Amino acid sequence: MSGPEKIPQFHELELDHRILKVVAKQLALIPRLLNFPFVLQAVSKLGWEQPTLIQGTAIPLLLEGKDVVVRARTGSGKTATYALPLIQKILNSKLTATEQCVSAVVLAPTKELCRQSRAVIEQLAELCHKVVRVADISGTTSNTATERHALAERPDIVVATPAKLLNHAKVDGVLDLKKVETLVVDEADLIFAFGYETDFKALLKHLPAIYQSVLVSATLSDDVVRMKGLCLHNPVTLKLEEPDVVSQDQLTHQRILAEENEKPVILYALLKLQLVRGKSIIFVNTIDRSYKIRLFLEQFGIRACVLNPQLPASIRINMISQFNKGTYDIIIASDQHYLERPDNANDQDKRKSSRGDFESSASRGIDFQSVNNVINFDFPLDVTSYIHRAGRTARGNNKGSVLSLVSIKESSVNDAVEKKLRVTFSAKKGDTIIKNYQFKMDELESFRYRTYDAWRAASRVAVQETRLREIKTEVLNSVKLKGYFEDHQRDLNALRHDKPLRILKTPSHLSDMPEYMVPKVLKRVVRSTTVSSESSADAKRPRATTGAKAAFDRKTNDPLMVEFGGRRSSTRQKKKNNF
Repeated sequence: MSGPEKIPQFHELELDHRILKVVAKQLALIPRLLNFPFVLQAVSKLGWEQPTLIQGTAIPLLLEGKDVVVRARTGSGKTATYALPLIQKILNSKLTATEQCVSAVVLAPTKELCRQSRAVIEQLAELCHKVVRVADISGTTSNTATERHALAERPDIVVATPAKLLNHAKVDGVLDLKKVETLVVDEADLIFAFGYETDFKALLKHLPAIYQSVLVSATLSDDVVRMKGLCLHNPVTLKLEEPDVVSQDQLTHQRILAEENEKPVILYALLKLQLVRGKSIIFVNTIDRSYKIRLFLEQFGIRACVLNPQLPASIRINMISQFNKGTYDIIIASDQHYLERPDNANDQDKRKSSRGDFESSASRGIDFQSVNNVINFDFPLDVTSYIHRAGRTARGNNKGSVLSLVSIKESSVNDAVEKKLRVTFSAKKGDTIIKNYQFKMDELESFRYRTYDAWRAASRVAVQETRLREIKTEVLNSVKLKGYFEDHQRDLNALRHDKPLRILKTPSHLSDMPEYMVPKVLKRVVRSTTVSSESSADAKRPRATTGAKAAFDRKTNDPLMVEFGGRRSSTRQKKKNNF
């Protein structure tokens, strides 16, 4: 189904004035609500001027109560697409409701996405938070007891993973889902891929016979089709005619042809010379690779954090929050292809067993805010992964860039991505979408020595000990293990007094870049804060003194050479006066 020619404004979507007060940017957008006195205070908090294409098409259908499958690319506002009508539907039902109950369920495959969905819903319902209450029971920051306490208050919207919600639904008196009116499945193509198929089917038995269903996904995979048959009735499938990636005016695609041993040198030059500026996400294909790059960058004083599916959910959420707040400007994310569809049943079982905190990668679902650049240190393994990685930047109306380091063995996938982008943008014959980044490797000869040494220092042993140190810290700080350690003090002492892990030494001089190392063509464009010139370095060093100056300083600082009157005299001068 294609979208309408004219996208309706927010005030034309028949949303409650409290919702419009949050999303509307100007009073001109809500002329029908001017008779409400408090609407005169309306100022945009989100800065949304008008709905996106998917929002303007799906929201009217959802307000009519239809089952909808929403397929749209990342960054198109899919979360608000279901959140706005969901809040409106609850506000309407409150007018005739006789008791407080759970009216809507939002399912997501990971704890990060649950937390993100809850945050968006709360933000949109800010002015009616006393009427619309939201509870996230995915286990991001609370334990089972506090989750059940939150459910005992019967929130209007419950956000959770399928397994977590099913666990609470099985307990009598904890969670009643028989009055649910709306079921939303966010990132629906990942639910079954994460092994939640059994939990999802069991959960449907706890829902009433009639309810509205919404499936939101970036792709319409076979899993989405099967899920649609389980919980949707006469659905409307919205697959809008829009490209998988944003236009070239908003997102630029560039590449640097380089072999594996040249990639560290290039990454160092890009970041240290600030050729790439702003917040960046560096993508790699393995978890160990992400730690190796972090250790490599730390030796040069470049701060970065690592995000991978094996980290505890609380740490992942904290890192995403710090990155969005600007504490870190660089995040290193690993693509783990746990979710590729296997060819046999044994692999299918493995995929199901990998449920839990595992996620496909940071390239799916998570909303990284204000990302300027995506750097593919390792080129993605397929076209779909490239598109999802590119979707982390240039979100909304912001601009961004994708810079890929492509080796010879990765050239085939790069050609496939180029072919896909050419078809997407209907490029003319001879035109290329992924431009060659103007980069001369000969200009980086002065960097090779220090970067090669730093790359070798971030060895496999250093990576393993870094990961062990993180695990040890997490175990010692774990709230769940606190009770165990109180009863097993011996284990706690053994863990605390274990052999100390080696810390990779970071020479302080590597954080500075002498001016003679900077390529001549870049000396005028590199910021002064990046390069420490020789003159400034000399100013920090103690100046060399002559012999006469050193003798004078010794006399001045030695109390035995100074008379009480404050007049300095030498022993030799006294001897001359005696004659």
